[in-house]
Amino acid sequence: MVSRVIPVDPFDLVIFGGTGDLAQGKILPALFRRFCAGQWAEGAQVIGAARTDYDRDKFRNLVRNSLESHAGRHSQDTAALNAFLQRVDYVTLDAVADHGWAELAQKLQPDRVRAFYFSVGPRLFGPLAERIEAYDLTTPQTRIVVEKPFGHDLESARALNATLAAHFRESQIYRIDHYLGKETVQNLMAVRFGNMLFEPLWNSQYVDHIQITVAESVGINGREEYYERAGAMRDMMQNHLMQLLCLIAMEPPAKFDPDAVRDEKLKVIRALDPVKPHHIVRGQFEGESSSYRKAVGNPRSTTESYVALRAHISNWRWAGTPFYLRTGKRLVARSSVINVMFKDAPHSIFGADAGRHANALSIRLQPNEGITLKVTIKEPGQGGMRLVDVPLDMSFAEALGAENQDPPDAYERLVMDVIRGNQTLFMRGDEVEAAWAWTDPIIAGWQARGDVPKPYESGSTGPGDAELLMKRDGRRWQGINP
Repeated sequence: MVSRVIPVDPFDLVIFGGTGDLAQGKILPALFRRFCAGQWAEGAQVIGAARTDYDRDKFRNLVRNSLESHAGRHSQDTAALNAFLQRVDYVTLDAVADHGWAELAQKLQPDRVRAFYFSVGPRLFGPLAERIEAYDLTTPQTRIVVEKPFGHDLESARALNATLAAHFRESQIYRIDHYLGKETVQNLMAVRFGNMLFEPLWNSQYVDHIQITVAESVGINGREEYYERAGAMRDMMQNHLMQLLCLIAMEPPAKFDPDAVRDEKLKVIRALDPVKPHHIVRGQFEGESSSYRKAVGNPRSTTESYVALRAHISNWRWAGTPFYLRTGKRLVARSSVINVMFKDAPHSIFGADAGRHANALSIRLQPNEGITLKVTIKEPGQGGMRLVDVPLDMSFAEALGAENQDPPDAYERLVMDVIRGNQTLFMRGDEVEAAWAWTDPIIAGWQARGDVPKPYESGSTGPGDAELLMKRDGRRWQGINP
């Protein structure tokens, strides 16, 4: 099965912070892969912008080295690499002063999509927005892309939204969460709303509970200062896991339209109950070779590198169905998975010896993207009716053929959606604020109680209290498997 490539309109894409790690490691490699796929229109260009005093050739050499390191097999195509670099330009620019802005204006073409990617810290969003407007760089086809964190709490998120709204319409603002660009995350909607098999069962009558796990085997290398201020709750739970929760729990939108989808996601967030203190577990990794406190240089740090919690959604579909969410650093494996655990059959005709069996749908987001449905069958052989659970496994790489073993990176999909003007996979301002309105009381609660994160060993599945969180409810976490 060969995926279709739909070309986009001609565009100018300006990457502020173009010499930084995100631009060089993610954004530019994603653009290059889309260029190799034939998705670029003739005349489209990328302009890097940063304070670093480079000329165009020096910046192109930087991009070449980055692509050779991060673009995989595509970087081996010398002709394509050279052709791509001819579409790359650069301007030395100061985000908080006037230097370089007139030169940038001269490089932009009229009558085409014009996107500005803010690959910089949030403190520069306001100055950049002001100068884009002051130098009359805004057109009817202008879009801006901003990266998380979208604030540190509800108050700062509102201030950030107000700053952007002073210069751009909401329809021009693309708040990017790369998790939403993953192929399997998008498949959540296809599985739910494209198959009659699942949607009638997708409610509290048939679902016992849902687990969402985003486990990382790496630590916080290079992010110590940011992470000590944020912690797992702000860094992962408030955004990535919240978005997965919304997609798994939302009502069917009337159509696959940006605002229709985001309206339903917003309803989920607003229906979340406050989380009770005994339904929250925080952890902090430790070990002989690495510990969180040693990494951040603070022997008394109370910032969590792990958080697990039990959430409830107060609506007709999900009343009484718990959602268990967990995420952490330095865990046993890198694994992101959603497990939909269905209820037992109300009555077993096979007797007590057959044991208890329930279906489970596992949606693997990374690293081995795919979907597994656990079903119950008769164990082969003599000896009566013995039941056994077996998986029906669809690994995308196997099911969709060799052409799809190298699926597009999340940034490839999302950046191209920016050019298309499709906001479906991007967070809206009210959605961000609603997520913070749910998150802030949880953080304020443990701060008021003086809670200290529970230690857990690097390379484990997290603190033991997280297992007790499930055990108290008669349930258990599914394994963290690579």
